[in-house]
Amino acid sequence: MIWLDPDDISFPDPELYDAETGLMAVGGDLKPERLWFAYELGLFPWYNEGEEILWWCPDPRFVLFPNEIKISKSMRKILRDSIFEFTENQCFEDVMRSCKLAERKDQDGTWINEDLISSFVKLNKAGKAKSFEVWQNGNLVGGFYGVQVGKVFCGESMFSKVSNASKAGFIHFTTKYQDEWELIDCQIHSEHLESLGAKMIPKNEYLKILKQQIS
Repeated sequence: MIWLDPDDISFPDPELYDAETGLMAVGGDLKPERLWFAYELGLFPWYNEGEEILWWCPDPRFVLFPNEIKISKSMRKILRDSIFEFTENQCFEDVMRSCKLAERKDQDGTWINEDLISSFVKLNKAGKAKSFEVWQNGNLVGGFYGVQVGKVFCGESMFSKVSNASKAGFIHFTTKYQDEWELIDCQIHSEHLESLGAKMIPKNEYLKILKQQIS
């Protein structure tokens, strides 16, 4: 692994530097400029609050091709019955904070801290990060957020306060942007997203698709 200089916004090239665990670098900072550069390279931060910042590029990479999304009969009915309402970029920070508070199986604590929230809010205002909200009876009950690099949406986290809210939101927006998103980066395996069609692909295949978006 490589230690980053906080005064120099640089990273090891994930195409040339291969770490068995997927951990590419340690340290640096969470300034918006560094975050954006990391996502353009295919890296993302993931660490426990109070520890050194860890930057990852796992191999294989967990992704979803929008045209391969799986929608169950029960979810089709939920969407057809308009149980939820959907918006975009209406309350980015609220979505992040809800993701921060969400309880997750086999996970103690969260990597979403105040520095990360501050930088992502700035990326959102710059049009580089987006939030997708799910509402029910006027209440925010689900959603997710991430970074948009060309036609690649790098999903960061999602939350759900009522049954099926986050799943409905993910399906709604993946279907809506099926022709505009080439790939959704889900980063690390989850049974929830696998049930919706996400799968593992080689790191270099992911990086090739990503590189096409910034060339």
